[in-house]
Amino acid sequence: MEPTKVGIREFREHLSTYLESKDPVAITRHGATIGIYVPTKPRPSQAVLEALRVAGEKMQALLAEAGISEDEIVEEFKQLRRERRK
Repeated sequence: MEPTKVGIREFREHLSTYLESKDPVAITRHGATIGIYVPTKPRPSQAVLEALRVAGEKMQALLAEAGISEDEIVEEFKQLRRERRK
């Protein structure tokens, strides 16, 4: 992925925007790159992790109730994709 190039003044003036971005930014001075800002993925909150855990448990219960395995779902999905490509 090619980083967005911005001058140091613009980077400083719009710092909060670049900090929230998911794309890397090449910081330049007089046209020469002097640094690259590479954002990291934010750590999920405890609430998000708990919601994912609960959703996973519900999915497991639904699969067990229907008598379907994860492998069967994956195979059915692959089959549907193959048919759709034709």
